[in-house]
Amino acid sequence: MQQDRRTIISGLALLLAATPGLALAQGRDPDVEAILNDPEAPVSGNPKGDVTIVAFLDYNCPFCKKAAPDLARLVREDGRIRLVYKDWPVIAETSVYAAQLALAAAYQGAYAKAHDALMATKGRLGREQIAAALKGAGLDMARLEADVNGKATQITALLRRNMAQAESLGLQGTPTYLIGPFRTSTQDYAGFKQVVADARKKQASP
Repeated sequence: MQQDRRTIISGLALLLAATPGLALAQGRDPDVEAILNDPEAPVSGNPKGDVTIVAFLDYNCPFCKKAAPDLARLVREDGRIRLVYKDWPVIAETSVYAAQLALAAAYQGAYAKAHDALMATKGRLGREQIAAALKGAGLDMARLEADVNGKATQITALLRRNMAQAESLGLQGTPTYLIGPFRTSTQDYAGFKQVVADARKKQASP
């Protein structure tokens, strides 16, 4: 189940407040190349995989957290999936804060550690929980603080692009997964595996 539309509208307002100058891309057609290949979007799995999964996620989304271990397992076991992360913080102010820190972690090569730690933290996140999770994951906290401030322009720009892409796709909530030509929400391991198989079959058909 996804977050409802009222929650998303509230989240949009929070993100707008937290990222001055953010403008939404209402009425624009989706830029498929930008969605699949933003050079600053974190990527895991096989960079040359035959199926790309684009995951729009919020660290306060319980359904994102529920699906995260199964998605990670599939990417690890399949070996031919390219996973693109789209931090889309729409639920709470701390969603924005968590996304900013996760993206800042990328500058020390630790986005995956930050992402996994935040997804594994139960319940609605507070700032102290976020910091504790990231510290527990082994991140250099002094470097993280320096990067979240020093790279604020780049991080805000990436969040802005993610938001614009979600709007252009008409997404209704988190999680949303674009798997090859398909769009889906929360799945378990078997569900993700089936959609990936369907994507490969669709891509192979003339």
